[in-house]
Amino acid sequence: METDYHVDRSLAEAMRTFEDTLARARNTQLQEPTAAILATVAKNGLPSARTVLVRGQDARGFVFFTNSQSRKGRELAEKPVAALCFYWDSLHEQVRIEGSVVPVSDQESDAYWITRPRESQIGAWASKQSTVLPSRETLAEAFAMWEAKYQGMAVPRPDHWHGYRVVPNRIEFWKGLAARLHERLVYERSDQGWHKYLLSP
Repeated sequence: METDYHVDRSLAEAMRTFEDTLARARNTQLQEPTAAILATVAKNGLPSARTVLVRGQDARGFVFFTNSQSRKGRELAEKPVAALCFYWDSLHEQVRIEGSVVPVSDQESDAYWITRPRESQIGAWASKQSTVLPSRETLAEAFAMWEAKYQGMAVPRPDHWHGYRVVPNRIEFWKGLAARLHERLVYERSDQGWHKYLLSP
């Protein structure tokens, strides 16, 4: 029982540290404080990275939403692992998260979908994300078609659009300090539970 308590306490401590850091980032002039680089791995082993907005986090993990037919969606279907990297220049702090990836429930995806602007909802129908686009006019025509289709109606969530949760097995907090003697604090899960340690900068 003591080991389980230690595991829970360490993860809870890591999440509190993340929440505190994010709260400070929200109080800066950053336009998108929840933006993070998401790295995925293709079937052939090649990595790819892009920016996503992390829309929620708790002890279960870090959630973002996207089109499952996109490149990142296809890669996550093939290899359900990912890394997230937040960097807040105004704080000179970074958080790196690594772990497995699972889809969130339909209920959770629906709950977030209804908070999105209507134009973004229609855009999710109009864009065949990551496929070759013949022209911008093609996209505008698709948007107009879906806008007309759902005129005067609530826009439903496409089956291919949903959330993913990065379930962490490693969380690293980095703070930039003088003389490049940066602080690196790691929380990492092993077979024995969560462990906390420092790394050399």
